[in-house]
Amino acid sequence: MPSPAAVNDGLAERFETVIGLEIHVQLQTRTKLFCSCPNAFGGAPNSRTCPICLGMPGALPVLNEAAVRYATRAALALGCVVNRRSRFARKNYFYPDLPKGYQISQYDQPLAGEGRFELDVEGRRQSVRIIRLHLEEDAGKSIHDGMPRSATGSYVDLNRCGVPLVEIVTAPELRSAGEAVAFLSALRDTLLYLEVTDASMEEGSLRCDANISLREHGAATLNPKTELKNLNSFRFLRQALAFEIERQAALLAAGEPLRQGTRLFDERGGETIAMRVKEEAHDYRYFPEPDLVPVALDEAALAAAAAAVPELPLARFDRFVAPAGYELSTDAAAELVAERRRADYFEAMVAAGAAPQAAANWVRMEIGRWLNESAAEMAGFPVPAAAMAELLRAIDDGTVAAGVAGQVMDRMAETGRAAADIIAGEAFRQISASDQLAPVVKAVLAAHPDEVAAFHGGREQVFGFLMGQVMKATQGKANPDTVRRLVRAGLER
Repeated sequence: MPSPAAVNDGLAERFETVIGLEIHVQLQTRTKLFCSCPNAFGGAPNSRTCPICLGMPGALPVLNEAAVRYATRAALALGCVVNRRSRFARKNYFYPDLPKGYQISQYDQPLAGEGRFELDVEGRRQSVRIIRLHLEEDAGKSIHDGMPRSATGSYVDLNRCGVPLVEIVTAPELRSAGEAVAFLSALRDTLLYLEVTDASMEEGSLRCDANISLREHGAATLNPKTELKNLNSFRFLRQALAFEIERQAALLAAGEPLRQGTRLFDERGGETIAMRVKEEAHDYRYFPEPDLVPVALDEAALAAAAAAVPELPLARFDRFVAPAGYELSTDAAAELVAERRRADYFEAMVAAGAAPQAAANWVRMEIGRWLNESAAEMAGFPVPAAAMAELLRAIDDGTVAAGVAGQVMDRMAETGRAAADIIAGEAFRQISASDQLAPVVKAVLAAHPDEVAAFHGGREQVFGFLMGQVMKATQGKANPDTVRRLVRAGLER
């Protein structure tokens, strides 16, 4: 087989790439899908299990109602048609981390069918068709390395057995690795807005399988597809798809047949590795789960799920940049709407009287700095939005200089006190009086004769340096407009 590394540049462009995604999302319920075991990450191996998780004879599953609510909310947000009646099935296969010998999933009657998900891909809008969204339980985890006897055997941790998942299946409408990454990123943001999952790819709460095939441009039929399993980061999804596109292109160019199969991504080698021949649906011998009744949703359940769907990131983005909205830049709006709490905080500041542009800058810059320094999430920022709006008003009316307002915010976060109290009591008040600033300006100009000469020689940019020195000498408390006027007057003299 030709190596992808040996493929001529541009070979892959001879073919059309066709990608469909299968995304598994762990629902953030308190307990598992069919039992009362805790639904939480980690824990000692096999400590969060029960006879239902372990598939003991006679143990009967009981459906978690919260999981159905969360899945219905997600389906509505993705524009899917929610089926009033759905049912569970047994998906039969043998694997060491599947103690029952089957997985309870949904097959011919899923929770939700056709939908459409709109996203932004590098500034252009794209709509991707959702084929289905269904509920299923997770399997356990096989551990092949890092254990005392990994050289001679594998280990099994069944804590994850029975964890509630939704599987979201897209139509094969994505045409590049970049589009696939953009879709998964937008979907993750949406699911976080819905508060149905923590979407942690590191902890396995969001996992992606990618089905990829190539065909000649204009061809109606697809070549056999490859399924790439368990891609748990955006970077790995992009790398695995890029490698697979080149691998399949090399085979097709050489006239070698493609075989349908499943491959894993080797993160260290940056390549995909054959795992097994891809199964067909009939290989799983699906049949209706006899221990669970069908799921029936009435109007009240659908109305409650619809009411729990907030304004979603893309619609919020459009409103933030619109002339009738806040008129933010696309970069500012995209950064704000990427996290629901951050966008909520911004809007609360505006509602409390802050100017939209200033509020956006503060949320992105100074509050972002505080969060980074504190290793905290937006939910952990202790200053109320109304108090931040008060600080911005103090900047606007000249009570405090913008250069030290960040320090005031830090003191507000540390003490819980109001901006006005901190400004008045801790020497943060802005210095605006000319008679206080004139001696400072005079001293700065005297200390930098070369820069003054350079300014008179035509180097206008030196003016900014001299202003900066005055601001530094006053610890950022000087009124910039007053400093600008005094420095200009001093240079003219």
